[in-house]
Amino acid sequence: MSKTQSLYEKAKGLIPGGTQLLSKRPEMFLPGKWPAYYSKAKGCKVWDLDGREYTDTSLMGVGANILGYADEDVDDAVRNAISCGSMCTLNAPEEVELAELLLGLHPWARQVRYAKTGGESLAVAIRIARAATKKDVVLFCGYHGWNDWYIAANLGDNTALDGQHIAGLSTIGIPQGLKNTIIPFRYNDLQSFENLLQTYSGKIAAVIMEPIRNFYPQPGFLEQIRENTKREGIVLIMDEVSSGFRLTCGGAHLTFGIEPDMAVFAKAISNGYPMAAIIGKKEVMEFAQESFISSTYWTERTGLAAAIATIKKYRENSVEQHLEKIGQKVQAGWKELAEKHQLNVTITGIYPMSHLEFEYEDSLALKTLYTQEMLKRGFLATNAFYASFSHTDQVVDNYLSMADESFSVIKRGLESKNIFELLEGEVCQSGFQRLT
Repeated sequence: MSKTQSLYEKAKGLIPGGTQLLSKRPEMFLPGKWPAYYSKAKGCKVWDLDGREYTDTSLMGVGANILGYADEDVDDAVRNAISCGSMCTLNAPEEVELAELLLGLHPWARQVRYAKTGGESLAVAIRIARAATKKDVVLFCGYHGWNDWYIAANLGDNTALDGQHIAGLSTIGIPQGLKNTIIPFRYNDLQSFENLLQTYSGKIAAVIMEPIRNFYPQPGFLEQIRENTKREGIVLIMDEVSSGFRLTCGGAHLTFGIEPDMAVFAKAISNGYPMAAIIGKKEVMEFAQESFISSTYWTERTGLAAAIATIKKYRENSVEQHLEKIGQKVQAGWKELAEKHQLNVTITGIYPMSHLEFEYEDSLALKTLYTQEMLKRGFLATNAFYASFSHTDQVVDNYLSMADESFSVIKRGLESKNIFELLEGEVCQSGFQRLT
């Protein structure tokens, strides 16, 4: 057994679930084969513990490394922050500099609070919204993390979250008292949203949603939600943890001309360093002083420095244009290869976060086979491609060349009806499952 696989086998006995993040669990990609650990990452290249080199054409740090791994400019800023002391009894002046940067990008917002992760920053936003409105119910659309306030949606209907992003999320450990405090609606389904407005009239503290993920908003969808929430005095929160800094320098809501009451950022804001920000209108954000919201490591300096450097480099290099070009090339390549090999696929997502689905009964097996064949050819690949500034045209050309070969294997397997025989291990997981 390789060093990489051996360490993961040990980890499963020491760490519940094997990893800290579901999206990094090897079983989600290629059970028994996916390289669980890296020794080094640079640009879009990754080396595992056995010295094997791969090109990352999958999730790029689960969406965090928008500039690429170990970006020199960001790392230099972090090294400087470390040399000056990453933690102190006093506050880091970068808090003010980053706040000015973020508010300059989002003129509708007036104040900022910080955290370190997407999940906790969303919990902060919900707390502030409930404090500001003195109400409890939250309507949501999309994926918003692991916290009690969100997973409580499955208390009323244990499949409520299945259609949002991750299926099979258990409510074990979630207080029953949170039942009916968090209610889902469907993206681009204005009627389902307006029905909930009527059902919970006078009780709604906030509407939280991702402005975009796999599909673009239909004309009037976001605008009507903004109009209705403003009329009802409901705090509108844009969850930009995944969508932020993909379509533009700042939140995707800017692209659609929507001014929310709050917006939340993490992942791409700091290119792989722990950092998150909650921005909002003063009349809402000032309630962060009324409710106790405080944590030592939210004041830590390196994340602040990384975010400032990331945003500056992003803006100076018009990174969003590069992300769109690379993502567009990948989606066009997928379409061309699917037609060449006569495969039924569905391609979705904004160009910087592209998704591919094999439209067959055994779609998970086909996804697993694709990952298996691409890994053999030196690529970390799945049915998603998150573009980064480090992905060049040459990288994409090489990726699509190997995808061509992998699609050919899939086609032969479908024709001979031996997909499962071609797999060298188990089929990958979909959604949350307990590891045995």
